[in-house]
Amino acid sequence: VVCLVAYHIFFMLFVWSYWKTIFTLPMNPSKEFHLSYSDKESLEREPRGESQQEVLRRAAKDLPIYTRTMSGAIRYCDRCHLVKPDRCHHCSVCDKCILKMDHHCPWVNNCVGFSNYKFFLLFLAYSLLYCLFIAATDLQYFIKFWTNGLPDTQAKFHIMFLFFAAAMFSVSLSSLFGYHCWLVSKNKSTLEVFRAPIFRHRTDKNGFSLGFSKNLRQVFGDEKKYWLLPVFSSLGDGCSFPTCLVNQDPEQASTPGGLNSTSKNENHLFPAKPLRDSQSHLLTDTLSWSETTAKAEKGKVGMSNPALTMENET
Repeated sequence: VVCLVAYHIFFMLFVWSYWKTIFTLPMNPSKEFHLSYSDKESLEREPRGESQQEVLRRAAKDLPIYTRTMSGAIRYCDRCHLVKPDRCHHCSVCDKCILKMDHHCPWVNNCVGFSNYKFFLLFLAYSLLYCLFIAATDLQYFIKFWTNGLPDTQAKFHIMFLFFAAAMFSVSLSSLFGYHCWLVSKNKSTLEVFRAPIFRHRTDKNGFSLGFSKNLRQVFGDEKKYWLLPVFSSLGDGCSFPTCLVNQDPEQASTPGGLNSTSKNENHLFPAKPLRDSQSHLLTDTLSWSETTAKAEKGKVGMSNPALTMENET
């Protein structure tokens, strides 16, 4: 009876997680990251160069973005006509930008990103538990098969096939699940493993890592009662993320408070809009977004920041 109940629980959680992974639509960047109609017209009308760079500077100056392209330019998608948020990438299969994109999974026919990454992890976990449960309960009959302890019927071949299938899926799922557990512990995505994020000053493969506990809570949330259920509980909005980097821009001075300044008379606190209350505590220690004073910009009024240049990427 206990085995039968456990079987049905694993199966229901597996189906629920798989369903949520497939049918949860990936989140796209919010409207403030999209260029306005006038900016798009200016971008298309002006020749590629300083004029286009100025358009991108105006569009990105109030946005909570820290990552850049390899050349130090603003990450801009010329297909979606938007400034890419941190950790956002354009999926060539879905043909749209996906927040915190991990990869496009053909097995679920969907992009795995900020909106369904937790569901994808639970799908792997419950699939692995389900296969291990099947292999464990079938093991005694599999042993009897090789010792001629089973009746000579066609059912014994079904037992052999079931055990081999469950065992092989257990091996493959354990490696994939273990890999994604490591990604969660380091607060990385699959794309960020292959290409480390580039910040204003340098490349840092661990720039978004806040420590194991906070990294785990970014994906699963603060409410532990929801961790094992396929319900969305991830922290944040997918457009802005805490970072452990402090004072990345050498042209910007830093203070213990940590405020980024882009001009002499104007200070911008990143992110531009407040995070949810459930995520605000992630920024309480020194491993958070940096603030810098406007002193470093004295005498530079009217000069453009060379980091805020444009580079099209898809």
